[in-house]
Amino acid sequence: MSMETTINWRCPFCYQNATITSDRRSTSAHRFDNGNKHGPQSFVSEVFVCPNSDCGEFSLTAHLSDTRWNGKEVLDENPTQTWRLVPPAAVKRFPEYVPEFVRQDYEEACLTQDVSPKASATMARRCLQAMIRDFWSIEKNTLHQEIDAIKDKVDKLTWDAIMAVKEIGNVGAHMRAPNDVLIDVDPKEATLLIGLIEMLVSEWYINRYEREERMRQLIDSAKSKEVPRTQRHRA
Repeated sequence: MSMETTINWRCPFCYQNATITSDRRSTSAHRFDNGNKHGPQSFVSEVFVCPNSDCGEFSLTAHLSDTRWNGKEVLDENPTQTWRLVPPAAVKRFPEYVPEFVRQDYEEACLTQDVSPKASATMARRCLQAMIRDFWSIEKNTLHQEIDAIKDKVDKLTWDAIMAVKEIGNVGAHMRAPNDVLIDVDPKEATLLIGLIEMLVSEWYINRYEREERMRQLIDSAKSKEVPRTQRHRA
């Protein structure tokens, strides 16, 4: 009796990790050649449905791959192109208390991640600057100066990573002397930059909000236990 194939998957809507079985996944493939100059190709669409009862969303992704023959048809391990169709990007839905301009820049960085890593890196850089100015209330002439100003407010590893966002974002936005050559940003680098933005939003905005909420709940709880002043005097 053959065992059912399972896949470890993370939902791009609710961000819950799940084990996907065949009843939650479907694929469809279209193979073609038709004399095109690239040789045999395979276009594969893949659907995953989130098993989380509070979510239930589906994701739809398509891949284009070279097809090799080794006694049987074999897809190339690395697709030549990938399209995220639903959702168009893996965008985390941050709470509304995260400033709207931060959420907008972050979302644009995600949406351009596949089609233009350079543009994605530039938006990640802009998002970083917006967060520093808003969260730390620091605004200077350059982003470099603003990052220097928070050097004693974050740990060294985080500061180095923030500086990396600036540097890679600069590559995406500017020509580099002396030959005015535009240096490419690797898609994996764009992914790393987006991951750092997500981490900073969590550590700065979400952690602060949750901490303040816990403090407010504690204060409200203590107030509810207070004995009226007149009763304290009688005691």
